[in-house]
Amino acid sequence: MLTQIKGLHHVTSLASSASRNNTFFTDVLGLRRIKKTVNFDAPDVYHLYYGDEVGTAGSVMTYFPFRNAARGRAGTGEVGTTSFTVPLGTLKAWAYRLTTYGTTDLETDTRFGERRLLFKGPDGDAFALVEADDARTPWTGNGVSQDMAIRGFHSADMRVKDGGASAELLKFMGYEEVDRAGNVTRFAISGGNEANTIDIETLPSVGFAGQGAGSVHHIAFAVENRARQLEVREALMDTGYQVTPVIDRDYFWAIYFRTPGGVLFEIATNEPGFDVDEDTAHLGEALKLPSQHAHLREKLERQLEPLEA
Repeated sequence: MLTQIKGLHHVTSLASSASRNNTFFTDVLGLRRIKKTVNFDAPDVYHLYYGDEVGTAGSVMTYFPFRNAARGRAGTGEVGTTSFTVPLGTLKAWAYRLTTYGTTDLETDTRFGERRLLFKGPDGDAFALVEADDARTPWTGNGVSQDMAIRGFHSADMRVKDGGASAELLKFMGYEEVDRAGNVTRFAISGGNEANTIDIETLPSVGFAGQGAGSVHHIAFAVENRARQLEVREALMDTGYQVTPVIDRDYFWAIYFRTPGGVLFEIATNEPGFDVDEDTAHLGEALKLPSQHAHLREKLERQLEPLEA
């Protein structure tokens, strides 16, 4: 069993409009845009990062907004709902806020004793706010007060046809089964960050998802540094997984592999962090380009959709 993984690092999804995506996460949810850069493989597409003040691992939601992308089709082989923690007793205030901003499909329920508010993002993205006692310091610079602001990720749901192999993978990665109800099994990792929970939802009769706007592209798990990442890579490969070489993503190093259930996993380092090329006070303000795309700056600044600060 691995001991290097410390919980979630980030979740990356697809969108159809950069400006609408930016407005939703900063104005509605109150998160900070911590990085405005571009997709390494498609530099005419933004890569936008949102999180707490410094982009702490376990707080970062990222997006590739492909302009006018068709909406994805929900199904198995993907991350379904991405959940954030909010303080106890704040779901009513959040429901009012989301409704005021025109957010649709609000629904409340309780899962494993925790109250949740489920809602949809601009592209039908599935989200939940979960009430929890979470000591992480939130970002409050976008008008959401500290007494209700999002603290970071709570968990992510994996929707799969057969949960057995995915459960074994999570256990190998250091997660333990902590609860079960119906077709949902909860796994958590101890000794890590607060974003330490994964729920496996087993749906044998549901077809495979089709990726598009609103779909999660991949889910990333955190390790402290490159040395721990290489240990994880070797262990996964020894177990039979096809793992990519280490890729420099400027703000972290990444490796990727496909799970038995079809979900794309990433293992990302906490180093060097999002302040490597911007002062903390100005994160997410300037367009930052990977070195291989620096020569495209003039063209990209003309073509990319303008975003509010």
